[in-house]
Parts: sequence; structure tokens; C-alpha cells
Amino acid sequence: MKQEVATLGGGCFWCLEAVFEETRGVLDVVSGYAGGNVANPSYEHVSSGKTNHAEVVQITYDASIISYAEILKIFWLIHDPTTLNAQGNDVGTQYRSVIFYHNETQKEEAQNSVKTFGTKFTKPIVTEIKPLEVFYKAEAYHQDYFKNNPNQGYCMFVVSPKVEHFKREYKDFVK
Repeated sequence: MKQEVATLGGGCFWCLEAVFEETRGVLDVVSGYAGGNVANPSYEHVSSGKTNHAEVVQITYDASIISYAEILKIFWLIHDPTTLNAQGNDVGTQYRSVIFYHNETQKEEAQNSVKTFGTKFTKPIVTEIKPLEVFYKAEAYHQDYFKNNPNQGYCMFVVSPKVEHFKREYKDFVK
């Protein structure tokens, strides 16, 4: 096994977490916060938009099964990287599209991925690519949120369609 970590933000972390938990080669997905200027932020602080954190997921995966490039391919499918600081009705810097890289190789792959997938969208990609400085794990009730709350309104109308879209479009990546 070749264990690696990716940290991505693409709107509400519940959506990304739900999709990546269904992805083959993914060992663990943790919802959290990154990119801000306040230590140990709470969900309420991040939701205020005043901490500059993004809602992110930290994905631990087996790189001998799924590559970082494939993780990014899924990332582009499951959110809109052309909307600045928003995903659907979720608006604010905490919902921005961002790739936090862990090393120079990830940085280069992320930049190349933007070039590759940029042609697939009608508007320019606004995804930030930044080094990960610190990751803060979100509160316990945010972990495995979709799995634990499938009948919650947001999960039914926003998260579930993203998961189903992923399962249809990327069957080769589904566990």
C-alpha cells in the first residue's frame, strides 16, 4: 500500500465527503477546515465567513489503487469550479473551490489538472491552488454526515444527487 493524502474544498464538505467515501482506493475521508487565519475554528466561526477558512475534506487514499490525478478528476466532476466563493445556494468564502497541496508534485499535478479540465467548462476555473498550512478536523457531527443523515433535507436534495451522479459517471472509481 502507498498511502497519500489530498485536501480539497468544493462547497459544502458533506458533498465531497459522501462521494469520496464511495471511491475505490480511498481509505478515509475527514471533513474539516483549512486556509484560514484563526486557530481551531468552530463551524459557527467558519460559517460566519470571517475566518477565511474553506470547508474541506482530507482524503487518505492508497495511491497504488487510485492516483492523485484521478482524485482530481473526481473533484472536477462533483462541483462547479467556475463559481467564485459559491456552490449552488451555499455562498461565501468557506464554500470556495480550492486545492490544498501537500508537496510540489501535488502542486504541479493540480496546475496541470486545471489546464486539462479548464476546456471542459464554459467559464474559467476559479479554483485556488495553495499549500496546505494546517488542517482542522470539523466537529464530530460533521463526520460521515450523509451516511448518518441520509433523510435530512440538504442530504436528500443536494448530496444524494452528487453521489448518484458520481456513481453513474465514474463507475470504474466506485467501491
